[in-house]
This record gives sequence, C-alpha cells and structure tokens, in this order.
Amino acid sequence: MELEFFASCLGGLERVLADELKSFGIERVRPLGGGAAFFCEPARALRACLWSRLASRIMLVVGRVNAGDADLLYAGVYDIAWEDVLSEDATMAVRSHGSNDELRNTRFTALKVKDAIADRLRIKRGARPDVDSRSPRASIDVRIHDRRATVSLDFSGEALNHRDYLEPDDKEDAPLACSKAAGALALAGWSERAKQGAAFVDPACRDGVLLVEAASIACDRAAGLGRERWGFQGWAHYDEGLWRSLVDEARERFEAGIARFAGADALEAPQSAPPDLSCVCFAGASNSSPAVSRARNHVRHAGLRQVASVEIGDASSAGPLVVRVANAKPKGGVSQGAMFVVSDIDAQARVDALAHVQSDEAAFAAAAGAAPAGSLFAAVDANDVAARFGVAPLATYSMGRGRAESTVEVFDAAPRGGTVIVIEDLAGGAPRHVEVLEPASDQFAARLRKVFKERRKWAAREGVTCYRIYDSDLPDYAVAIDWYSGSGDARGNNCLHIAEYAAPASVDAGKARRRWNDVLAIAPVVCGVRPDHVFSKRRVREKGGGQYRNAGMRAYPTTVDEGGYRFEVDLAGRLDTGLFLDHRITRRLIGEAAEGARFCNLFAYTGTASVYAAGGGAVETTTVDLSQTYLDWARRNMAANGFAGTEHRFERADVLRWITETRRAKARFDLIFVDPPTFSNSKAMGKKTWEVQRDHVELLIGVVHLLADEGLAIFSCNLRSFKPDFEQLARYGVEIEDISLDTIPLDFSRTPKIHKCYRVRRAEKRS
Repeated sequence: MELEFFASCLGGLERVLADELKSFGIERVRPLGGGAAFFCEPARALRACLWSRLASRIMLVVGRVNAGDADLLYAGVYDIAWEDVLSEDATMAVRSHGSNDELRNTRFTALKVKDAIADRLRIKRGARPDVDSRSPRASIDVRIHDRRATVSLDFSGEALNHRDYLEPDDKEDAPLACSKAAGALALAGWSERAKQGAAFVDPACRDGVLLVEAASIACDRAAGLGRERWGFQGWAHYDEGLWRSLVDEARERFEAGIARFAGADALEAPQSAPPDLSCVCFAGASNSSPAVSRARNHVRHAGLRQVASVEIGDASSAGPLVVRVANAKPKGGVSQGAMFVVSDIDAQARVDALAHVQSDEAAFAAAAGAAPAGSLFAAVDANDVAARFGVAPLATYSMGRGRAESTVEVFDAAPRGGTVIVIEDLAGGAPRHVEVLEPASDQFAARLRKVFKERRKWAAREGVTCYRIYDSDLPDYAVAIDWYSGSGDARGNNCLHIAEYAAPASVDAGKARRRWNDVLAIAPVVCGVRPDHVFSKRRVREKGGGQYRNAGMRAYPTTVDEGGYRFEVDLAGRLDTGLFLDHRITRRLIGEAAEGARFCNLFAYTGTASVYAAGGGAVETTTVDLSQTYLDWARRNMAANGFAGTEHRFERADVLRWITETRRAKARFDLIFVDPPTFSNSKAMGKKTWEVQRDHVELLIGVVHLLADEGLAIFSCNLRSFKPDFEQLARYGVEIEDISLDTIPLDFSRTPKIHKCYRVRRAEKRS
C-alpha cells in the first residue's frame, strides 16, 4: 500500500533531500519548493523518519479539501475517515498555516479543523479525542493555499532536526544549526568522502554540531536513533513490531560503524573515558572553553566519544591538529583518504563578534593549509574566507530563506597563504604568528602593542579599569579600541570594544575591508583577549545622536568599575556601551561638586552622572530622559551602588518641555549636568527635532532658570564643531566658561575634540 507523504526541509536542500529519500529505497520522489513529495509503503516512510538528516518534518497527506470558507473547510475535513487515521488512544493537536480571504486567522482555521475531526470521531467511535496542545500523540497539519487546504498527519511529532544529542540548555536555534550542518555536509559531498575513508576536522567547531553530524554520517548513526516519541505513534496503522525492527537494525549499523574506527570493543568503553587520539578520525577545536565543553557533551550524548574529540585550539594549533588526524590509525582498519575540513563560521549571526569570526576563519585556513593533497574544504556563512584562499570557491550553495539563509563555499585547493606577522607576547609567553591580508598591517600591530603597553601601565597607576587604547593613530587603520575590565561576577573578563570609522570614498572598499579584518585578527592577540570577548561595530561620523542608536545586535551586558562605583555596560547591543569613557573626568567633577546639592541630570542616558552625584553627597537627585530603556538602566546603576531611596527620582520626559514645566513649579537645583545628543528625531518628540548647535541657547536659558542662587551647571556635547553663541547667551543672562581641555582624559589626548564641556552659571546682575 503506497501512501502520499511530504518531507519539508530548508530551502535550497530540496534536491539533496530527494536524493536522500531515494537512498532509503523510495522511488517516487519529486522535489518541490520547501521539500519533496514522495509515495511509498509505510515501512519506508518510517525508515525515512529514523534516518533522514535533511528533512525537518515528514507528513502523511490524508486529504485535500475545499477551503473556500469555514463551512466548506469543516465539511471537507469531516468527510475524511479519521477513524482510519488516528489511533483510538491518540491525543490530538492541530497546526494551521497560510490564509485566504475567507480564512485569515490561523487559530480559527485550526479550531474548525479540530471540531470537524472531533465531531467525526464522536459519531464513529462514540467519544471525542482528547486535545493536548503541548505533547499530542497525533499532530494534524493544515496548510491553506488559495481555496484549497492540504491536511496531513505529522509523522515526526517533534521536528526531526531536534537531535537527541542536544541538551535542554542549548539555544532555541540549536535545531536549526543541526539542519544547517546536515545541509552543508550534503551539499559539499561529505557522505561520499566518508565512504572513501576521509578524515574530518572542524578547526572552529564552536558547539560541535557539524562534527557530530559528520561523525554520525561516517559511523552510520541514524539521525533519530535516540528519540523515543514520534508522531506516527498516534497513527491508526502504526506497527510497533516493524518500528522495533528498524531501530534494532539502526543500532546494529551504528555499532558496526563505531567498530570500523575504534575497534569492536569501543561501544563497551564508558563514554566518560577519553578517546585514543591516535585513532580519532573526527576532530574539532575551539578557542572558547565553554564552547569546547558544550561540544564534548554533544559528542558524548551522540555516543561518539570513542571516535571524535574536541580540543582547545586556535589558528596556531589547527595545523598540528590536522596532521595528527591525517596520521591517525583507526583500530578498525578504515583506510584513510583525503581530508574534509569544514567550519560553520556563522559570520552573519555574529556581527558583534567579528574578531571571533576572524579567528575562526584563520583557524579554518590554517587547517586547510596543513591538509593532505586531494582534501576538500567547506566554509559555512564565512565573512571573507575567499580572500585567504586567493581564489574563487569551486562551488557556492545557498540554503534557507530570509534570516535563516546560509551560504556554503567549497574549495578544492589549499589557501595560497598570506603575510604572517610575529607579535611579541606582552606577558612574556611565546611569540604569536598572525596571518594578515594586508602587509602594512604589521605597522598597526607594532603601534597597537606600543600604545597598549604604555596605556596599561598608566591605567594601573591611576586605578582606571576602562580606557581607550587606540584612536586612528594610523590614518589607514581608522578604528577606536577601548579596553573594559569586568567587575563583580565578571571579574577577570577583559574585553575589547572596537569601532570602525567609515573609510572615505577615495579608499578602495576591498582594501578597507581587509584592513578591518586584520585589525580584528591582531587586536585580541596584542591585548591578550579572547576573540569572543572582542566586540566590533561600525560607527559612521555623521550628524546624529550615535549614543542613542541601537546597533541591532544581541546584547552583551556586563559590569565594570569606575571611580569606586559599579556600572552596567552593554558591549554589543548598542553603538555606545552605556559608559562614555571620555567623560571620566567630567563625572569626577560632578561628584566633587555634589556635596549637599540638589542635583539634576538632563539627557541622563544611563545615569552615570547621577551615581557620581549621589556618591559625592547630593541630598537628592533627579534623573531625566525621554527613553524608558535608559531610565531603567539608570535605575539599575543607581541601585547597584546603593542609591535607591525616594530622594532619587527618575522622570521620563522631553527635556525642554520638562524644563519649562519645572520652572513653572519653581523647583530649583544646586547642580545640573546637561549632556544632550548632537541630533535627535525620536518618535516620542512628535514632529520636533533636536540639534545641539541650533537649540543650545534655548536649552541653557532654561537650565539657568532652574539653578538656585550660586548654582552650577555643567554642559557637555560631542559635536566637534560646536560653538556656543556667547553673545546670545549673555543677552539672556547665561555665563558660560569653556573647560573642555581640563576634562579630556589622557587616553583621549590624541582627540581633544572628542567632546566640549562648559561651566554654566547665572550671570551676575550689574548695577
């Protein structure tokens, strides 16, 4: 009895999925968008569920019905013989996808289908089936397209890409990573190479998913071998005996596959026992200890501990790792052929950690360079790995759609090799060798090493833990590099924050990109920071409130100390981290002037000035900002330093409007800090915009009217071309004194225009 099925997959994998289904003995297969349709008897469909690495779900098509409106859909679903589809003890859930003019709400569609099935079974069996939306034994899938609906029973249950070796604390996108890994290996042709005895190395393996998938293929381990719950178990024709025989066969094949590499007694060895590295043919490496731990757990849970290993390593150790694996002598006598070097660089998802990407690409290239002749190399979602090979890829494949889109680049020749520079270790360790794309990058490395060595000594002497190391010291390497030392639970976590200034149009875009990549490769080595603790962003010098723009990346919150206070910073999620390092002296001045003062912080951002004022003895603080996000951040900063009483107020408001209302209420302050953005067009301001050059006179007039007698305001802005309108300000009784040079810290002395700072008072009335 042949039945109709549909196997879904990542876009771009339809043809390799069809080939995989044919390898299970299924003859009638047709690739379609998003999967493959096929016809076969139940036994082969169950085999596909157990063995498929590329399918996301496998569904038994039970009917196609009219979906012109809700009543027609109900009638069509009711007419399906559900008593011949669902087992009597099956609990049920319905998923709906798609819509048309009459059926716009997927929840409503699912409800109509559920009612039709339940009503049919109540008539045929005398009882409605139980509904279990969380863990049903039978999942019904309904897909609306125009005026037709395809109704299917999901044979998979949980998605097939949710492998049994994944852990409960793995990220939500871990199943997608499994699909990507299996898809990349299929597109690159790993299965055939594995049959020929090729070894496998992932020199940037991160969580080890690629390594586990590759070793599973070579060792003939079924993708679903460890799974206990399946959607077909709620099918009326489920044959448990048949299923058990398929699982037993899969276990025997896996045992034989392990024995081919590690010997016949390998499966009897405890999974906690370390593998014999002299016979390991599948290896991975990562420079992150947490990643190595996760990868090893995945290897162990997959039962591959005796044939696969994961080690700490980077570009410098990638070559030796490849040589060792290439010379491995499997106990089972598998002949060694050429090597397969594959890494999932995942550059698009790690735009905040491009230094880690550069480190992974360097490790990938180093491994490829050490591989024996005839090897094949594949990079998934690389940044610019072709530049390291010096040639275009042999083949390029795409899979997935939208945000899940991935690219696989395959090379059949080793990298040509770039310029290698030697970097002396400031801690006295062995020199490090770094491959760069631009020969002149050795000058950047030398300059960065010199400045960092001096700046580190200065910071230790002054007790500064977060500071600028480099700011476009060499014009061709136009980046700003800041050092952050973690505190509290983050103590010992040293991080770099690297911002790239956009190159002018006169600079070749390719050369600028290569220089940027070299900066990201060199900086962590010079500064002794893990690549995954280097956070990179691209900042464009333009009019606009940069500190208020989200960088569009995942947040990386941590804590740092400054001046005896603790602050929360986000090194990844925003263009600025929450702590303006160039305001270090300005914050100290505020603290020194705050004793007994009523303090007001306007355009407060993350409230760091409020912390200094409270710590300096202010009797009350008022923190004002238009952003609720930053006000909440300011509250956390204040609370972290013990300032959480009612004397500390936080007000969300447009600052100019707030000043007007507060003047009318006759509230006065002894000390005010004003640090407005250069430009703002926040939606919360309505149709208004803010420009500091244009609007500073109105702002400072209002600020002066909030000052008590003998009160002081400190006004700062980061518009480098800013010029106060002294004449206009004097006309309205505003006295302003430029103290900018006195507020520029030593680590910003190369860029003294980083900000402008002024003392502002009410001008004395002359008789």
